[in-house]
Amino acid sequence: MQINWEQRFARRTQRMRSSAIRELLKATEQPGTISFAGGLPAPETFPVEKIAATTQRILQTAGPQSLQYSATEGYRPLRELIARRISQPGLELSLDNVLITSGSQQGLDLLGKVLIDPGDRILVESPTYMGMFQSWNTYEPEYIAVPSDEQGLITDSGALEKALQQRPKFLYVLPNFQNPTGITLTMERRRQLLELASRYDVPIVEDDPYSQLRYTGEPLPSLISLAGRAVEQGGPYDGNVIYLGTFSKVLAPGLRLGWVVASPTLIRKLVQAKQGDDLHAPTFSQMIAYEIVREGFLEEHVPFLCQTYRERRDIMLAEMEEYFPENTHWTRPDGGMFLWVTLPEEMDATKVLLEASAQRVTFVPGSRFHADDRGANTFRLSFSNPSPEKIREGIARLGRALHKMMP
Repeated sequence: MQINWEQRFARRTQRMRSSAIRELLKATEQPGTISFAGGLPAPETFPVEKIAATTQRILQTAGPQSLQYSATEGYRPLRELIARRISQPGLELSLDNVLITSGSQQGLDLLGKVLIDPGDRILVESPTYMGMFQSWNTYEPEYIAVPSDEQGLITDSGALEKALQQRPKFLYVLPNFQNPTGITLTMERRRQLLELASRYDVPIVEDDPYSQLRYTGEPLPSLISLAGRAVEQGGPYDGNVIYLGTFSKVLAPGLRLGWVVASPTLIRKLVQAKQGDDLHAPTFSQMIAYEIVREGFLEEHVPFLCQTYRERRDIMLAEMEEYFPENTHWTRPDGGMFLWVTLPEEMDATKVLLEASAQRVTFVPGSRFHADDRGANTFRLSFSNPSPEKIREGIARLGRALHKMMP
């Protein structure tokens, strides 16, 4: 007997789509293809020797513990370390504010699981992170897209306030080197965003995977630090900003470690959701990350990452000036892994991708980053993974494809 599984899928699966990035990454398997699609860190930056030495030490000193089940909340020393590193004057975090997740992507999924009912309104930037849609579409929300520009989410045009008046469940934003545009939310807009969200009692989900990868300009305070308030008697943070972080961009994505910082009330509910998901993030990975960060390795490693990615960003920008048609425009990010290209309005980036693939170079069309499939004439490029030589060759190929497709 052959089962027709299509008829047995839950109704919510109708909104599931394969990751466009994952599908496009298949193209990188073709010999000679240069990919600017996935936001992969450069593998040569992975601290393999440091991780190997730390792994050996953990196995020798705490082998059985590292290979055993552990608490759903996460490895206690790691949670304490994250709370200390994020805490600052005006933002007092405790152990109860931190949940360790299997990558920040799981943090998004857990938030969807505990916060989103079918039909709930969620405010998002336009464009915004594609993986967020993949996490939350299953829970059947309605997205309200708020426009952004070269200074980030637009907070002073009236569109944001009008959207907040529709009583959304929460607002999702990437304030630093946003994926996909690379744009950073200005200080003035950060304050305006927090003031409006507070006025209308709307929580903010601050997704912040790239803030340590700054190459130019001065760092800006996180939304959670600006909004932070300590409960009386030194209690833990209980504000309206939910903060997502990750080790994927500064250590190695294969460790699959991220974290959520939020009110203890929300953390407790997220813990219950995670217990039904994977019980806990890998104990071994958590212990590795803790030992490496505790020893101060990131203070040495992050400057190396920034030097590496700054060089690749600068090469990509210079090559685009050389090879791209004059009527194309792009962002010039101060950090992160991405930049955003805008073509003439009549062009379709998906059709350009077909021509680019023939030239053996790939990117991600911009419509995938919009709640309503706008942005057909835009696309995202990632400069973090390809070597400088591949960036030069890949941009030259892409430039030929763009010139060929220009009306």
